[in-house]
Amino acid sequence: MDPSRLYSVRMRASENESHENGGKHISGGELLSTYSDLRISVNTLLEKALNHSRGKPDFLQIQCEIVNQPIKIVNPLTVHTNEVTTVEEGHELVRNLLEKTGVPKAIIEKAYQQIPEYSVRGAILIDIHTGERVDQRLDKGVRVSKMDWQTRNFKKWATSKAVPYNPRLKEALILATKVCNHKSTIAELCWSDDPDYITGYVASKNIGYQRITQLKHYGNESGCRIFFVDTLSDLHTYISYLEEQPILVQWEEDHDTRVD
Repeated sequence: MDPSRLYSVRMRASENESHENGGKHISGGELLSTYSDLRISVNTLLEKALNHSRGKPDFLQIQCEIVNQPIKIVNPLTVHTNEVTTVEEGHELVRNLLEKTGVPKAIIEKAYQQIPEYSVRGAILIDIHTGERVDQRLDKGVRVSKMDWQTRNFKKWATSKAVPYNPRLKEALILATKVCNHKSTIAELCWSDDPDYITGYVASKNIGYQRITQLKHYGNESGCRIFFVDTLSDLHTYISYLEEQPILVQWEEDHDTRVD
């Protein structure tokens, strides 16, 4: 992939009209692509939209645009998988991990109380000092964009770490790596709205990407994506980074560190 000329390729799909008109979110996706690979990239996202367990979309949008900003290269977060036997055990682990990242216990509990109220397509931002949502994006949330990881380099990383080649893991790790690369991000908490996927994660700079094998029950279509952030002097700049700063994840063994 030639980073001197890349295109941002984004997909979103919904059922019963577009997201803006109240449609049910089905799927979304992000890729960075060379011009020569645009057809492959578009088809990859099209297949994802048309073959999703949340349903069949009747609104589908794929957008391509040239990336004009300088592209930042970042090393992926280290990955650890935590096997749990129940959803309750999984969320107890979430609380413990979030405390390790620096999120106060009271803020974690306040966030958990508010999770049922959130039904957003993107991420919500919660201030670690007040526990209040600060993005003011209502049901849209913040959508992290313009990020990717070259397949060859990802496979090299996966082989080195004895991790199965898993596109879902790749996609989530790219996003978590970009989010946690910003100094204002203290931690991310996420689980999917896919009813067939119950694994979620907590991620931060200091604990890496901590997969947790059960954070909801099969059949549950409720997802969660929260960015716990330190008090932001310029919220607009932070959101602009999440949405506009192009990021390429690239694994370099010499720069890798392991989290226990």
